Amino acid sequence: MFFILAERVYLKNILLHLLNFVYNLVCEKGELWMIKIDLITGFLGAGKTTFIINYAKYLVEQGQKIGIIENDFGAVNVDMMLLQDSLGDKCDLEMISGGSDIETHRRRFKTKLIAMGMLGYDRVLIEPSGIFDVDEFFDLLYEEPINNWYEIGSVIAIVDAKLETELSKESNFLLASQIAKAGKVILSRSQDASKTDIDQTIAHLNQALKQVQCNRKIDNDVIIKNWSDFKDQDYQEIVNSGYINEDYQKMHFKQEEAYKIVAMYLELKDSLMMITGWN
Repeated sequence: MFFILAERVYLKNILLHLLNFVYNLVCEKGELWMIKIDLITGFLGAGKTTFIINYAKYLVEQGQKIGIIENDFGAVNVDMMLLQDSLGDKCDLEMISGGSDIETHRRRFKTKLIAMGMLGYDRVLIEPSGIFDVDEFFDLLYEEPINNWYEIGSVIAIVDAKLETELSKESNFLLASQIAKAGKVILSRSQDASKTDIDQTIAHLNQALKQVQCNRKIDNDVIIKNWSDFKDQDYQEIVNSGYINEDYQKMHFKQEEAYKIVAMYLELKDSLMMITGWN
């Protein structure tokens, strides 16, 4: 067992040295091309996958080479199937599945980014799980060799225009962590929401930020528009939205339990889909 682990460490070090060698070689030639990486956050069911389908189609039409990482749990990934059906071979789709714990999942995530680092993408879109802490994304991009290949493009938060107001303390923290650094907050299904619904949702977002002692206030950074009516200028605004460097107070809770609950939910949804054909 010891020799197997030693061999894995040895091979990993060789890979890191190889990646750094190629990186330095490219730098010397002045041809370094950093891959933009966009993070699309939001609770389960907020509309992340639908947004990514529309967003990716726009980027492909602009001539960009796009990779998508579906970073979620579940034996049968429904979102991945929807992306494949909608985008076909227009961009590369990758999935990080399984993992008995969060650390295993993060390790697979990093390995996937390393593997995609030299494939010539202009932009990589990441759809994380619904319990993702955005700071973990920033931390990962500063690690070697990831920081040699990628730079942060935009952080985009998708929020249901009729957001459920009765959320747990943990859910409100995750909501705040997702919107605190978002360059744009995009409301989904706004065409089905009343002005009162939208006002209540925005007020809830700002209250969630206040609860984690974040100074940011969501106002002009919200896009409220039927996604079917999006024009090129709307997507270009999103592409250039970047991210906001705002701090907030961390909340320590058993994320492992949240991970297990989400995994159980998705396994149940997957089972229903296979049995009934529900989508």
